[in-house]
Amino acid sequence: MVRVAARRVGIWIAVAVSILVIGVLIAALLIVFSQIPPDHLFSPGGQETTIDIEGVDIVIGAIIVGIVAIIFAGTIALIATRRAVSPLIDALQRQRRFVADASHELRTPLAILDARLQVLQRTSGPNDPNADIITELRDDSRNLNAVVTDLLDSIDITPIDGDLTASVNDTMASAASAMTVIAQQHGIRIVATATSPHVSVEIPEASLRRSLIALLDNAVKHSPPGIVELVAQADRRTVAITVIDHGPGIQGIDPHRIFDRFARSSDAVDGGGNARTGFGIGLALVQDTITRHGGKIAVTSTSPDGTALTLTVRRSVQHTDRG
Repeated sequence: MVRVAARRVGIWIAVAVSILVIGVLIAALLIVFSQIPPDHLFSPGGQETTIDIEGVDIVIGAIIVGIVAIIFAGTIALIATRRAVSPLIDALQRQRRFVADASHELRTPLAILDARLQVLQRTSGPNDPNADIITELRDDSRNLNAVVTDLLDSIDITPIDGDLTASVNDTMASAASAMTVIAQQHGIRIVATATSPHVSVEIPEASLRRSLIALLDNAVKHSPPGIVELVAQADRRTVAITVIDHGPGIQGIDPHRIFDRFARSSDAVDGGGNARTGFGIGLALVQDTITRHGGKIAVTSTSPDGTALTLTVRRSVQHTDRG
């Protein structure tokens, strides 16, 4: 499809350039015919006629030809691009549907498998020789569930006719609440600092909430017992939401690479560097989601005192005059 699309664009451009050249030649002939009648031009001795063209005529003619050429070339380029990418868009939509369908079909049997392993783990005694294997199987089951969840997150299916804005404070509170139980298991308390009331951003609430949960989950995994901060700051155009942990900082990997797929730190507080706890594809999915909606995410600071990850998104226009 890519080769066909490239070939189609090349053909359209070649045709457009050819038409432009023909148009310039026709314009030149029209200027000549406006000065010399065709019967006189092609009569014997007519070729010796001198054409008197004023500078103003040349300038006006060049401007008209240039404007027409630009409009024509832009129109052809727009049509060619749309026609060329339409099969790629169709292929992408089919791929997204396949991943979504496969992920949904996998979640149920994986959930059943994890539930049965959980029952098996509870019924096995502490002296059971298979206890370690059962624990590893449960970890693997949870890991598979996480992978399927990441696949669903990567699709980021949001209805086109849905609300494409999100309340910053409400979404922050929802994400912090969703992570409270996991944070408490690690001895961590999530402290959220809200921005002014009525501030919203141009991103669906589900996408923003999922991104914040992923950042909080990453911060909890890489923090010692204590607090993880969630701070929002807004100006007239953008809103910056920062997740701050107080771990040892990003180690064993370039901080700029943590948003690459499958890039993992080898020095997480809870033994990172493996599929369960290191930097995996979660942050890459966050970056994909945020950039898809015109925002950006970056490591704003990292040191032995902690790490701060900040996502910046456009502030919703209808709320920029408030708060």
